[in-house]
Amino acid sequence: MSKLYLVPDRKDMERMCALASEYGCAFEYNDFFIAKVMDDFQKQEEIIEDYKTSISKCLDKNNGADFRENGLCENLFSQDTMHGAFLDVTIHSDDPLIRDASMLRIRQSMEIAKRMRLKGVVFHTGRLAGFRAPNYLQNWRDRNAAFFTEIAQQYPAQQIYMENMFDEAPDILAGLAEKMRDVENFGVCLDYAHAMLFGRSGQEWIETLAPYIRHIHINDNDLHNDLHLAVGAGALDWQEFDNLIRQNRIEVPVLVEVSGYEAQKESLQYMKRHGIYPMERERDE
Repeated sequence: MSKLYLVPDRKDMERMCALASEYGCAFEYNDFFIAKVMDDFQKQEEIIEDYKTSISKCLDKNNGADFRENGLCENLFSQDTMHGAFLDVTIHSDDPLIRDASMLRIRQSMEIAKRMRLKGVVFHTGRLAGFRAPNYLQNWRDRNAAFFTEIAQQYPAQQIYMENMFDEAPDILAGLAEKMRDVENFGVCLDYAHAMLFGRSGQEWIETLAPYIRHIHINDNDLHNDLHLAVGAGALDWQEFDNLIRQNRIEVPVLVEVSGYEAQKESLQYMKRHGIYPMERERDE
């Protein structure tokens, strides 16, 4: 089974670690994309130490069993990922001040990931939703390709995942991924809930991006608003999602991107009950 991921809550780590242990989950950290954290090294260290302490306590409690298959190794975070800077990040801007600030935020994110020795970092496309002027799209693709190729070379130990955000169709992101297909540590993070907000079919999104998908985010919504509901609590067709992922032979990690222990537990139980990828269906006794 492909690895599942959860967004950890630093204030509730005992239950978070127990849930991660039960379902074999790693963590994707959402603590580091805010500007005031990226600019405060001591705050970063405080957050990292909090997580180290919590995870170590869980390992001690369980003697390292059923939580972090390599958890007793020196690096507690080797299976984990993080969400990088995305608010107002516009790598493709024609304004050099905006472009330079955006590149700085990306580099700060990668430095944190390198320091923690994380597996990977998720970034957003940063495109203007629905704006498809040819010059704009080519500029977006070429500047992102050049910059993230450089970043991938500078941080070879980290995977870089580009996530669809307010992208109305998958073709533009697919074009970037195709241009960067020889960059081994770059790929697409398919956010299925984001994709379903724009009226395109799940089949179009998954079949178009299938060769490039390296990571997946899931949560639920009403098909109109990005609500981050528990999986199964909204209007998304999860059986269709499951069928499309399996039919296209996509075998990548999945982040259940909902906040809080209860919503995460509800999501995992729903996925297990209905056999939603990467879960297997429960067999009848």
